[in-house]
Amino acid sequence: MNSAFARDMWRVLEPLHAVTYFAPECLGAFKAVGLRGFWMGYFAGRSAPFGAAGPSLVEAAFFNFHPRMVRRAIPDAWGFATPETVLAVRGRAAAEALRGMAPDIAEAAERALPSLLAAVEAAPAGGRPLFAANRDLPTPEDPVESLWQAVTALREHRGDGHIGCLLAEGLGSGEALALFAADTGTPPELWRELRGWTEDEWAAAESRLAERGLLDGSGITKAGRALRAHIESRTDALALTAYTDVPDIEATLAALTPAARAVAHTGVVRSPDLLGTGAP
Repeated sequence: MNSAFARDMWRVLEPLHAVTYFAPECLGAFKAVGLRGFWMGYFAGRSAPFGAAGPSLVEAAFFNFHPRMVRRAIPDAWGFATPETVLAVRGRAAAEALRGMAPDIAEAAERALPSLLAAVEAAPAGGRPLFAANRDLPTPEDPVESLWQAVTALREHRGDGHIGCLLAEGLGSGEALALFAADTGTPPELWRELRGWTEDEWAAAESRLAERGLLDGSGITKAGRALRAHIESRTDALALTAYTDVPDIEATLAALTPAARAVAHTGVVRSPDLLGTGAP
């Protein structure tokens, strides 16, 4: 098993996890408990494993959102719904959404859960706050909800490692996002809207990247692409530590792939295209 396996797992885990952000069942569940608007649901739902986290912790863990954007939702969200309430509804709603999008998800869960839970237990948690917080949550009794929770923990394990790689290369949140946009060819205005950065702040980040030779007047440079490739390769290698020596993990990937494809083909989950995972 090499680091390519970790990237293949990511491509499959991401759409299964991301129903929590886009599926009507999940958006409706957050609204029903009092969370106001998409972004309050996003920040509260994803950070709820921390408890009633303050904005600085969420900014640090989520990394590429502008602090202004976080502070519009956190800590106000906890005045509308407690973290315990949010945790309860996010798992149930995600399981409901997965059952609707992938009719065979229960069978996939039965086959995949032993290895996924073993991976969650075996994965190193040092320096990975979102993963560690999700791993500490009780395992749900419902197998599809349990599947979603395990997928979420492993997804956050990879994301925490990715942030570590960005920091090791001296990239702040704005620079990392601007370099990603340049490398993937996604419009800067899309990311400014989704992550809360102003045009001036984005331009300043691009200027800092240009000073390092990672961007120039025509876009990303050869050095910039090499750095992005290195970061992705290191992210894969760190993510692989969750799967090394886990029994039947290759069979688990095969078992989950049809469900991930079914979710992706609904068009409801948009994050794989934004993140550049490719098709599961």
